Parts: sequence; C-alpha cells; structure tokens
Amino acid sequence: MPVPPGWGFSEAAGLMVTAPTSYAALVHCAGVQEGHYVLIHAAAGGVGLAAVQVAKAFGATVIATAGSKRKWEVAREFGADYTVDYNRDGWPEEVRKLTPKGRGVDIVFDPVGMINASLKCTTWGGKMLIIGFTSGNIEKVAMNRVLLKNVSLIGMTWGSYSKEAPEMIGKVWEELFRLMKEGKFKGTLYTDRTFHGLETVGEALGMLGRRETWGKVVVSVPQGIGSKL
Repeated sequence: MPVPPGWGFSEAAGLMVTAPTSYAALVHCAGVQEGHYVLIHAAAGGVGLAAVQVAKAFGATVIATAGSKRKWEVAREFGADYTVDYNRDGWPEEVRKLTPKGRGVDIVFDPVGMINASLKCTTWGGKMLIIGFTSGNIEKVAMNRVLLKNVSLIGMTWGSYSKEAPEMIGKVWEELFRLMKEGKFKGTLYTDRTFHGLETVGEALGMLGRRETWGKVVVSVPQGIGSKL
C-alpha cells in the first residue's frame, strides 16, 4: 500500500483499519447518500473522524457526538455539521430535533456501544452500524424496538474482509484514494502534541486511556540513534 500523495509517514501510519472500516461500513453496508442524516458516535476518535469525512464526501449531514469541548471542535474541523454531548441526559432527543421534522437519523455509526440509546433517535427503516464496543459494554438490544422501527443492525469488522470478501479490499482502497485526491479525505493524526521515541509510549497510552486525545496517536521512532529505554 503506497503512502498517499502529499501525506507524511505519520499521517499514513494512522490510516490503516480506521479509513477502510468507515468507508466500507457507510458506503457498502449502509449506502450513505446525499440527504441522509448520519449520527456518528465518538466522532473525534480515529475511526469517527474517518467516518465524518466519508459521510460528508457523499453529501450527508453529520451529527457528531463526543464528550468534550475540544473534541467537538475537532469534529467540526473535519466536517461535522452538528455536535452533541453524549454524556448529557436526553442527548437522543437533542439529536432527533436536529433532523427534518424530528424524524430521526438515517444511519447510526457506533464504535462505542450505544445502540439502545440511539434507537430513540433513529428513523423508521434506519440502519445501525455496529463498529465496536469501546465503552466496554456489549449491549443486549431491545429487539422489539428494532422490529417496530424496521431498523437494520449491521455488524462491521474490516479484519474479516481478507477472508470473507477479499475482492472488496482493493475496491475500498481505490475509492478512498480517489477521495484523498479530490481533497475530501485527510489524515486524522493527533497534533495537539507529538510523541518521539519509544520512551514516550507509556505517556501516549496513558493519554489514550484517559480519553485526552483525538484522532490517531502516532509515536515516531528516531532512526540511526540508540534507544533511551
């Protein structure tokens, strides 16, 4: 896989998994298109920022959830139309009110584990993309609500494509490189500070664990000098 034209190595290092996961989920699984309202949870994370850009590239309106002012700012910088604090009680109703006539969102992109709450703000016939469970909570979904709203629950793990759908891998990357060439997709490298050398890995992991970062955190390893470990 070549480094995208105009990208640095650090930006490219954060591209794998998050970009194809978001693209395959939104485009090939959910059929995102112009006019759709898309709810993206943890929108300032690596996979979330990739999803924001993909949804916007296809003309959707993006409602991004995140848990801090800085992360709302980042989500908007990457194209989100609206931001919502998912730590606040009543956030599903806030999301619903942002959609035309309060009908709810067409697509939910969830790498956190918030399907049950998101059912409250999903339109009839909507699609819910289950990307992961970063909250640590594997939900038991109220299937009666899934039935009554005619929604589709779609699981997505990019790692399984190499075995189950290898023909899709090249196609997805080709389409992503087209978006990059058109200026519709950029790197999600965390830039509020940098991490140089293996001795900074512990600090980087600590910040990740405390949810103090956004995008993809990359530790650069200096070449040609001895380790400080």
